[in-house]
Amino acid sequence: MIIQISGILLFVIFVLISGIHFYWAFGGKWGVDAALPSNGEGERVLKPRQIDTFAVAAVFAGIGVFYLVMGTVVLIDLPLWMPKYLGWIFPFVFLIRAVGDFKYLGIFKKEKRSLFAQLDTKYYSPLCLFITFLAVLVQVFR
Repeated sequence: MIIQISGILLFVIFVLISGIHFYWAFGGKWGVDAALPSNGEGERVLKPRQIDTFAVAAVFAGIGVFYLVMGTVVLIDLPLWMPKYLGWIFPFVFLIRAVGDFKYLGIFKKEKRSLFAQLDTKYYSPLCLFITFLAVLVQVFR
């Protein structure tokens, strides 16, 4: 039961994040300033292209489907290497994201004045830790 609930939660989280990225990839502007780290002068550190944003959206959607399958909500036979490796790579990546780059993002960031930094502290990094926790639960109990 814990695997199914975790898988569904992860799917919902990733579909929502994917949807926001698709919105941006197709030209949406809402929330962009809050989603990209900036330096102390307000200059964006990242300047993703439309294709980059589209790729991120597609990857997040794929990860969401992966966790529906891993959570045994959807029964699809995956190649054996996928659960074995991706099941640990994804939580590791989100743990690294939560810890951050020690400059602009993550728990240990130095730049804390920007809108992104404030939202990262309140929401984004804790969400990454929550994703890590759920993904490890799925991996351990599957």
